[in-house]
Amino acid sequence: MHVLYADDETTLQTLMKNQLEKLGHSVVVCPDGETAVAALEREPFDCLIVDLDMPGMKGAEVIQRATKIRPDMESVVITGKPDLQSALTAIENHVFAFVTKPCSFKQIKSLLSEVYHRLSRSRRLAALEHRVRQTDGDGQLVGEGEAMDRVRRVIEKVAPTDSTVMIRGETGCGKELVARAVHAASLRASEPMVSINCGALPENLIESELFGHVKGAFTGADNARVGLFEVADGGTIFLDEIGELPLTMQAKLLRVLETGDIRRLGNNQSKRVDVRVICATHRDLEKMVQEDQFREDLMFRINTFEVHVPALRERPEDIMPLAAHLLRRHRSDCDGADCFTDEAKSELLAHKWPGNVRELANVVEHAAILCDKLPIDAEHLPRHFSRRQLRSEIRDSGPMTIREMELLAIERAVERHGGDKKTAAEELGISVKTLYNKLNSAEEKAA
Repeated sequence: MHVLYADDETTLQTLMKNQLEKLGHSVVVCPDGETAVAALEREPFDCLIVDLDMPGMKGAEVIQRATKIRPDMESVVITGKPDLQSALTAIENHVFAFVTKPCSFKQIKSLLSEVYHRLSRSRRLAALEHRVRQTDGDGQLVGEGEAMDRVRRVIEKVAPTDSTVMIRGETGCGKELVARAVHAASLRASEPMVSINCGALPENLIESELFGHVKGAFTGADNARVGLFEVADGGTIFLDEIGELPLTMQAKLLRVLETGDIRRLGNNQSKRVDVRVICATHRDLEKMVQEDQFREDLMFRINTFEVHVPALRERPEDIMPLAAHLLRRHRSDCDGADCFTDEAKSELLAHKWPGNVRELANVVEHAAILCDKLPIDAEHLPRHFSRRQLRSEIRDSGPMTIREMELLAIERAVERHGGDKKTAAEELGISVKTLYNKLNSAEEKAA
């Protein structure tokens, strides 16, 4: 841990610093309360050990200030003059322990061990809350075909190791579910797993999110903050869409992966973390390396072991089991694939699923809401879902030019993917630029 020790006795300062560092802690020693508060404002600490009887600012005030500056830090009080008021002050400020002098180093060592385990539990809870916010569904890998069997066999081999894993596959195919399966089958399963979508983080906040920051590190940093690498300490960190990381952050991430040391933004003090890294991407990293958009050394570092997640269209035998599984999230009366009529099954099986499992989940949710009583029929599927419905729209609208039919197909694809024009363009087999040009051309004509 990173420990702040505040005491005016020079002999104890030297002794505590030497002994605690032998245990693996990093220690900052302060001779008085003012210096201790300045240190707390400058950098984050895991534990404060403070003497109540110091000249100038007393230990009780240091603790009160520390509670506001660093509320997630634990405090230990040491005093040579124990009294009722001192004990009450400690209780009011939720001090972890109250120790009277003279105290043995064995006692201090035991207390710090308890503090460490308490902080670890708090961080695991924070990681669990983070996962709950991000998790969609129960994390079960569904699929009975050969494609998913291969994925399970690979997971079984790599999970017990600490090797870095790269998960590749199209957007929406379930890469995070595979990452969770690797973590759940690993020796770190009882420790936290933290998922981070690298493409969703604002570029100016990525470093702070990953590694944390100290108070005043940048405008708006009113309090110190623990980074997600620290939250995942002892467990697993999942870097989704790692291909979206800016080059500057790629260099910093590489240093962390090679050394195991993180440094909070605005702090010169490094901290060792024990984290297993799993990455995922839908992008061609090799091509990005050739185009100088991704560091080659980082790609080699994260690609120790590769898992390929097949697209949904590559495993059509899993479409209906998946649809039934997803439907059970919304309808307790669903007992299997018989919850869909033959016509609905035909529509689901005929679809190309450019959005993969994520698209299937959205379609099933839509149908579950519209259907009052099972089974789900084709009429309950989204209006723009199938090509049959698109052809029906074209036929019902009367004569249309090729340009108009083309525009209708583009609009339906964009609508199908929730406004994601990049994915819509990939489905249609055109570039994003072409898609924008056609939409803009239609708007100009309408104006």
